[in-house]
Amino acid sequence: MSFGLIFVSKYYSMKENKALSISLTVIRVFVGLLFIFSGLIKANDPSGLAYKMSEFFEVWSREGYLPGLMNWLNNYVMIMSILMITFEIVAGVALIIGYRFKLFAYLILLLTIFFTFLTGYALYSGKIKECGCFGDCIKLQANESFMKDIVLLVLILLLVFFRKRIAQAFSNGLATAVMIISFVLSIAMQWYVLKNLPFKDCLAYKVGNNLLKEMTPGENYKPAEYQTLLVYQKDGVKKEFTDKNFPWQDTTWKFVDSKSTVVKEAENAPTILDFAINDYNGGDITQTVLNYPGNVFLLFVKDVNLANTSNMDKLKKLIADSKANGVPIIAISASNDIETNKFKAAHQLDIEFNSIDATVCKTAMRSNPGIMLLNGGTVKGKWSYANYPDYAGLKLDLSNNKQPLLAPAAVETTDSLSQN
Repeated sequence: MSFGLIFVSKYYSMKENKALSISLTVIRVFVGLLFIFSGLIKANDPSGLAYKMSEFFEVWSREGYLPGLMNWLNNYVMIMSILMITFEIVAGVALIIGYRFKLFAYLILLLTIFFTFLTGYALYSGKIKECGCFGDCIKLQANESFMKDIVLLVLILLLVFFRKRIAQAFSNGLATAVMIISFVLSIAMQWYVLKNLPFKDCLAYKVGNNLLKEMTPGENYKPAEYQTLLVYQKDGVKKEFTDKNFPWQDTTWKFVDSKSTVVKEAENAPTILDFAINDYNGGDITQTVLNYPGNVFLLFVKDVNLANTSNMDKLKKLIADSKANGVPIIAISASNDIETNKFKAAHQLDIEFNSIDATVCKTAMRSNPGIMLLNGGTVKGKWSYANYPDYAGLKLDLSNNKQPLLAPAAVETTDSLSQN
């Protein structure tokens, strides 16, 4: 009788162990694949994660959370972006093959706690709309990102708790080789993207999009609704009011700050909200450029002081060939006119510079500098500084390039005035 009980007990114990082992394997592979997927999506555009990190640091600096440290960290967002993406991919691989599982389980737990804090901050502060967890290709709202991290945190806690039950899948030599290959490939992918452009452009300025259409609201467009909160202080206590519940009769409250929060998101809003090109005299030439029926090149130089100038000879040839064939080419930069004129003179560029917002510039073109080809407002091509196009190889149709980009009448009027 006792032998039977022992047999049954061992039988069910084996079944329970097998079920637990299968469950842990499923969780481990799922979490590992999720980290690899997240890392690869962001590796497609490391600049996007760097800009998102910068947004967090800027918000925290404005809020007074160690502003000196936040501003210092903001100088190294690209390095941090590359390292974080690399770690996500390598750690995901480590989870799947069980490589040094105890170490990587704890490291991923710490990283997930940090991610949960970031998504929680974005959700409850309302100061950051998206966390950038899956880059720009898969956009999650703050609440979605936060719930995803909570579920992920629970799964990783299970892996940490049962870490001793998980064995390495391969020999030490083979597992180490897999880890090294994962590390090298993740770095190489990001290096290639930063030198060129993302493999997949997920932003509104991608090839094939018409910028005028992207700037046009959809049917039944409803703008976002905002509520202004007034921050006042009394007896050392800060309190937020609206214009409806503020105690106007109590003059002891002292104004501290005001902030606007989104009450209701916009519906059918345009995907491009703030694309604008201005000359340095304040003239808006956005519609002139986007409505031009033929081909026009835009040279994006976000910051002339940080621009990569390793391929300037090819850029100057493109400028010369474009002008010789009647294809307008203009430069747009977030730098001021003094800096752009110095840049032009230093590199002998025969091109006119115009102004654009820095955020718009880095969104439209990840490379500094970079070239965009438009035709009737539609993006026909994008190239980084490393691979400026050869004009002859583009074989452009010039049938709609018979008129100049700027109206001749405006030039004639200016000339006649100067003669008079």
